Amino acid sequence: MPVSAAAPLISSVQKLVLYETRARYFLVGSNPAETKYRVLKIDRTEPKDLVIIDDKHVYTQQEVRELLGRLDLGNRTKMGQKGSSGLSRAVSAFGIVGFVRFLEGYYIVLITKRRKMADIGGHAIYKIEDTNMIYIPNDSVRVSHPDEARYLRIFQNVDLSSNFYFSYSYDLSHSLQYNLTVLRMPLEILKTETTQTRQESFDIFEDEGLSIQGGSGVFGICSKPYEKYVWNAKLLEAVRTAVHRDWLLYIIHGFCGQSKLLIYGRPIYVTLIARRSSKFAGTRFLKRGANCEGDVANEVETEQILYDASVMSFSAGSYSSYVQVRGSVPLYWSQDISTMMPKPPITLDQADPYAHVAALHFDQMLQRFGSPIIILNLVKEREKRKHERILSEELVAAVTYLNQFLPPEHAVIYIPWDMAKYTKSKLCNVLDRLNVIAESVVKKTGFFVNRPDSYCSILRPDEKWNELGGCVVSTGRLQTGVLRTNCVDCLDRTNTAQFMVGKCALAYQLYSLGLIDKPNLQFDTDAVRLFEELYEDHGDTLSLQYGGSQLVHRVKTYRKIAPWTQHSKDIMQTLSRYYSNAFSDADRQDSINLFLGVFKPAEGKPHLWELPTDFYLHHKNTLGLSQTRQSYTYWWTTGVLKHLPLPFDEVTCAENRRKLTVKKFHKYEEEIDIHNEFFRPYELSSFDETFCLAMTNSTRDFMPKNVGIDPSPFTVRKPDETGKSVLGNKNNREETVLQRKTAASAPPPPSEEAVSSSSEDDSGTDKEDEGAVSQRSTPVKVTDTGDNTKITENVVQSTKDVYGVNLSDIPSEDDLAIYARFVQLGQSQHKQDKGSQQFCSKHPLDKVINLIPISSFSQDNIYEVQPPRADRKSTEIFHAHIQAGRGNMQPLGKEDFLMYREYIRNRYM
Repeated sequence: MPVSAAAPLISSVQKLVLYETRARYFLVGSNPAETKYRVLKIDRTEPKDLVIIDDKHVYTQQEVRELLGRLDLGNRTKMGQKGSSGLSRAVSAFGIVGFVRFLEGYYIVLITKRRKMADIGGHAIYKIEDTNMIYIPNDSVRVSHPDEARYLRIFQNVDLSSNFYFSYSYDLSHSLQYNLTVLRMPLEILKTETTQTRQESFDIFEDEGLSIQGGSGVFGICSKPYEKYVWNAKLLEAVRTAVHRDWLLYIIHGFCGQSKLLIYGRPIYVTLIARRSSKFAGTRFLKRGANCEGDVANEVETEQILYDASVMSFSAGSYSSYVQVRGSVPLYWSQDISTMMPKPPITLDQADPYAHVAALHFDQMLQRFGSPIIILNLVKEREKRKHERILSEELVAAVTYLNQFLPPEHAVIYIPWDMAKYTKSKLCNVLDRLNVIAESVVKKTGFFVNRPDSYCSILRPDEKWNELGGCVVSTGRLQTGVLRTNCVDCLDRTNTAQFMVGKCALAYQLYSLGLIDKPNLQFDTDAVRLFEELYEDHGDTLSLQYGGSQLVHRVKTYRKIAPWTQHSKDIMQTLSRYYSNAFSDADRQDSINLFLGVFKPAEGKPHLWELPTDFYLHHKNTLGLSQTRQSYTYWWTTGVLKHLPLPFDEVTCAENRRKLTVKKFHKYEEEIDIHNEFFRPYELSSFDETFCLAMTNSTRDFMPKNVGIDPSPFTVRKPDETGKSVLGNKNNREETVLQRKTAASAPPPPSEEAVSSSSEDDSGTDKEDEGAVSQRSTPVKVTDTGDNTKITENVVQSTKDVYGVNLSDIPSEDDLAIYARFVQLGQSQHKQDKGSQQFCSKHPLDKVINLIPISSFSQDNIYEVQPPRADRKSTEIFHAHIQAGRGNMQPLGKEDFLMYREYIRNRYM
């Protein structure tokens, strides 16, 4: 069955301008090239209802100008009056977060500043930098309420400029494996879906000007977002069915970071995306365990994406990803913080003998990830006073009960390991043991790669590679199953364990792309240091969101190489976490409940701050009896078991096809042209944006500065050989670590005055209207003048070391003779025939400037070279190279295999 030529749909609403009259707001949205426009009309005369009209017509620039001109003329107080305009421009924006109402009328929340954080195959990922909240009804119809301002303050306590991300063309709520699997759907299915979409669509302008005939069409695909990780789903609920899908911009909350791994000049982008669940979301002690629907607290899906940045296309490039999950223990449990104890006692709130809540949770995971589901439980097993062990005993009982109904090959795998106990032991190495667990986990789940296994893996087979699990398909490999890591808080221990599993998976990803010869990475290499810093930023950000402080124990802590000053910082982080949990978490929890729509204000009901607890808001079964009861034995969703180990969400079936929007375009249409979206050839290039150096670079930031050192990022370095060691002494680096780790939640520097003059800076960003286009939010490292002197001493080398030749030596006679001949060539090149210097042009500058070279040499000199003639074979090789760049690989002949086998034998055997 042929595979479709498909591409992700790109939103045509990326620039917005809000115009205002007394009776209406007009929201005008356009694509980046400003060639296509859409208009929303928002009524301002309704005091409490939201009335939005979208004609779903695509306007040209001229049509929009005429429309706005007529609106301006029609809304003036007197006909022909020129003093005051009837239509005023209110604000410019880059997207709609949503619409929200408390006790009065509706507000619209707009994104007014953004910053580019990463790109995946040319698809940009932006971080929200600033928002604007505008009240829709005008003053004449506004009905005031005394508690409206308090609700507004609570809502705005959710800082949208802190770790909220969106993309116009890439679905951030799904994994890379899901997004690329959708693009590789069979051609016949997409044709069927296109026909059904055209029949069911109410948009009469949807396919205007589109010719389905001909073979040049490309299918554009847009999938329904996974609402568990969408944080503005409730805010868009009121307009989802009333407006065109391009107006709907879905945002996620968590972390996004990207670094560049240079392998002998070849750019490999390492991206880390963390999606925080919007279900049962909240703060540390106020949200524990799970709710009645199987959603757990502090649930975060972390995905590491690796791809070769030299090829941008999803179809022709090489992409790989690995997904793992963290989340609270899926039981009914809590901790009472009213006792003001650092470690409040753990209480099991409800008896669950049939593991009902755990069954719902693992059913969700089987649908999204497939099997096997692997649980890595890091809580303490041996304690003087029974505390964390309560959770382990209940979790073991739940998994044992559920596994007896699953087929053995798809059973939930439970791995208990007391990480705290091994950390205290001087005889055990925590990371070595974690590495063994990581190897076994990655071998069971496999990972995703969109390319078939390379031929070198057949010539030089590796035992570990042959034992790798997952699902092997014709287009590459699929990850089946997922690792679910938890401790009590799912912060410090969990982040270290996830780093070790991610490090193991990274080695397999690099091996699958042909970048290393064995799937193994060692500590103290540039690649692992870059990956460790990325994971520390990731862990600090997630810890701040849930626990109120940064990580207390890091990877260096468990390696036992952390500096002695780290202990005092750990104490400060512990105190900060305790203060946040005791005094500010309640207000943060109220803000999250209001933002996510868990609590909706209404007249005649108690206010949010009057509720003694939010337990009833998150457990819907307490407000009414469910009409359907889940089976105690067949606890999974119908149809899930049939497709295992593949995840049900990625299977081509009627239910999943209904989640897709499929359209057919000409191949140069802007809605599917990622080249135009990424390079923006119609815009004036800005050097500050094009050549921004904010992304962490393995060569610049980690590789030693000595020329004679091996430039490979997989070479083990000594501690004093790292590139970061020349940026300043240890004390200065420790002072800036707080700034570095919180950069993901902080805006970029306000001015260039704070930017260090060191050439090793990786964050020189300028704040503009759109925000600095940066790949990663790494802050500026401040160094003193003494450090700059050390940099100069390390960088400046002798000419003998650099070039292999001492330039102070006197040139030999042969070299002088060659140089003299070169000078004569240059002189004869500019000999001119005075008789030929006749200028016929009337322009006066033609007598001064003559750009035509006149030489005594007819051809093949330093200014004029005859182009070489390419033979037929060379032309065929060139055309084959062009086709390979487009993804059309030609089959290798017998001579090619013999030549490659001879090369491998001579090179490696």
